Order: sequence, then structure tokens, then C-alpha cells
Amino acid sequence: MQEDFLHYVWQHQYFDKASLRTEQGESIVVLKPGFRNADAGPDFLGARLMLGEVEWNGAVEIHLRASDWHRHQHQHDKKYDQVILHVVHTADQSVRRTDGSEVPALALQPRLVPSLLYAYEALMAAEQPQLLPCAGALATVPEVTRLSMVERVLLERVEQKATGVLELHELSGHDWETTAWLVLAAGFGFKKNAEPLTRLARALPLPVLRRHRHELRQTEALLLGQAGLLPAAAEAPDAYCAELRREYDFLSHKYNLAGTALAPHDWNFLRLRPANFPPVRLAQLAALLHAQPRLFQPLLDAPDVPTLEQMLLTPVSDYWQRHYRPGGAAAKVPGLGRSSAHLLISNVVVPLRVAHALSLGDQAGVEAAVELLSQLPREQNSVLAPYEALHFRHRSAADSQGLLALQRGYCQPRRCLHCAIGSRILYRHVPPSAS
Repeated sequence: MQEDFLHYVWQHQYFDKASLRTEQGESIVVLKPGFRNADAGPDFLGARLMLGEVEWNGAVEIHLRASDWHRHQHQHDKKYDQVILHVVHTADQSVRRTDGSEVPALALQPRLVPSLLYAYEALMAAEQPQLLPCAGALATVPEVTRLSMVERVLLERVEQKATGVLELHELSGHDWETTAWLVLAAGFGFKKNAEPLTRLARALPLPVLRRHRHELRQTEALLLGQAGLLPAAAEAPDAYCAELRREYDFLSHKYNLAGTALAPHDWNFLRLRPANFPPVRLAQLAALLHAQPRLFQPLLDAPDVPTLEQMLLTPVSDYWQRHYRPGGAAAKVPGLGRSSAHLLISNVVVPLRVAHALSLGDQAGVEAAVELLSQLPREQNSVLAPYEALHFRHRSAADSQGLLALQRGYCQPRRCLHCAIGSRILYRHVPPSAS
């Protein structure tokens, strides 16, 4: 058993409350169990209890064993002086506050509902980790519960990403244009090269790129040179690479960029298809910067997915339609695909729009940004396949993003007690006398 289970039982009061008494013999009436504390200090704050004939207002601390109070050094921490009840599974010793007064204790072990405990342990011990822990009991869960949970975690996922965008916005001096550049650059790295592309974006100020965006060749030179992916002038394998190198050397000296340039080993090529190689992605990013006088406003204002696709799928220069690397063998190079554009909309445009709406306190803007995901086709991958097999709704990228959030935030770490689906399954095992 984990302590989280006792938190769940106390929060919902799913235990036998007949003749409820503390270990010290006082009667207990729970007027209000309190609310979960996400910060340091006792587990539940704002609790109201009748202990004997006296009403108490304060905090509730929960442990598997009463002796955990001392193991966690609460007897020396004044934050725990506000605890009015120590709820434990096993009351193996009495505990005291910093002033020496004894903390009343309630032992839940004899009051737990056996079927509820068995159902919880079954979820925690479920095998086949590629499936949901609750897969065997899903048939008992109404579809509306599944849908509401997926919608909830979708918002959690999007707002979590938006929080990261807002942190970048603050670091960039509250400049939305720079924020859009940093987020878009990381997005073009996709999974394998998001980190080095983020570093590149920070090492290559947007104002410098803007001054030279009218010349695509100079934009390519700045990006590829600062990325450390251009061969030295004496080693340039063709005339175009030599010209990019000369451009970069001049601009690097002009803007004092060399000290922050990346190295070739910073980039990941292993297990990437050639169309995903970093030079190709940088050439696509250069084409986009060349075509767009501004980044933030077009990403914010585009009315629909086709408009965003048109913006993101800007064709690259002739050289990068025929080369995967600077000076590499000539070959036909596919452009940025629609599926990649859709990932950029999901992972860049939507979080950027949500962050901007949150900064304005615009809840309608948040909802409109999330609605954009419903215009995108659903994703297909091995993580989502088990949910499809279990008949979760999966029609659009909104469903995909919600299911990914459910898997990573709840199913994989077995946070069933915090999931509406898991709670629904467990509630079936709570008798009326304990609810």
C-alpha cells in the first residue's frame, strides 16, 4: 500500500465511520476533511473536526505508520503544530508537536473497506504495462467518464506546455516575437534535436537574423554556420558551401557570434531519416524566416490549419532540395511534410496561443487555441494503439494529445487515484455506509 491510497480514502471519506474514535479515546466527527496541500507542510489544510465536545480547525497529516512522524522529523517542524489529527494506517506509537502536546491519532487499518483495498491493489499490481492498469475493468466505466478525463488531461498537457512558453517569454524580456522564435526553433528540432536547436536560437539573436532575412543565402549561412555544420573555407566541397562559409565568417565577425557557435557533435544524426537531418531542418527554418517578416502575429492570427500549413511548408532553396548535408551527394530531398507541419501546430502554435491567452486572462482564447487541435488528424503510434484497442475515442489530434497526457501523466506512473476513470472503478467497491 502507498500513502497516496490513504490520502484518497481520507479525502473522499471512504472508510467505516461508525463509532469513530481517536487512539486516545475521544469521539471524532469529520465536519470537513480539508483540501490537499500541494506545498510543504501537512497533507490536508482547512479541516474541521469535532473531537469530543470541541470543534477544531486545522490540518490533517497522513502516514502509513504513526512512527513516520518522527522519521520525517515533524516533531521539530512548527508547520506541523497546526495538525489536529494524525491519520495513519497503523498506530505504532504516539507523536507530539514541537511544544510537547500529543497529536490525536486515527488508525484506519480496521476501518478500510476490504473490497476497495483489493481493487486498489489490483490496479497497482496489474501486469502488461503496455496497457492501462484498469484495462480489465474498463467495461464498467461510462464513456462520458472516459471523455471527460481525456478532455481534462488535454487541458493539463496544453497548459503545462504553455507554462514553459510563458517562462521563455519572461526570460526574453516579455517579447512575444523572440518567444515565438525560441519556441519555433525548438519545434523544428522535433524530438531528437530540440535541445541543440534551442541552444542555437539563443546563440543567434533574432534581430541579427531579421537584418539579413531578405537574403535567403545569408539566413542559411547564419543558421548553418552558427550550428557548426558548415565546413571550413579550405574544405568546402562545392561552390555553394564555400559561399555560405564566406558569408558566415563575415557575419560572425561582424556580430561577434563565434564564441557561442555550436559544434558538429552537438547534433544528433543517428537513427534519423536523411529528410530529418539537422541541415535540412535548418534550411527549412531559414526559408520560413526569409518568407515571414514576423513570426508571432502570423502564428497567432492564422484562422485555420490550411493557413498554418501554407506558412510552415515554405519551399527551401534549390540547393537544399538536392542535398541532405553541406556538400553531400546530390539527391532529391523531400520538403517538410504535412505530418511534420501538424506536429509543429500541436507543439508550437497551440502552446504559443494558449500562453498568450493565459497572459491576458482570456479563457475563450485558451479554448479557441485548443480547438485548433480538433482540426488536425489523429496521430498514430505505439503508445496510442492500446487505447484504440480499448475503444477510447480517437478522432483527431485533440484526442491524441489527451490520450498521450493520460498515458504519461496517469497510466504509466499508476496515478489511478487521481484519475476519474480509476476513481470510478474504485467507487463501485465503496458501500453506502462508507461513502
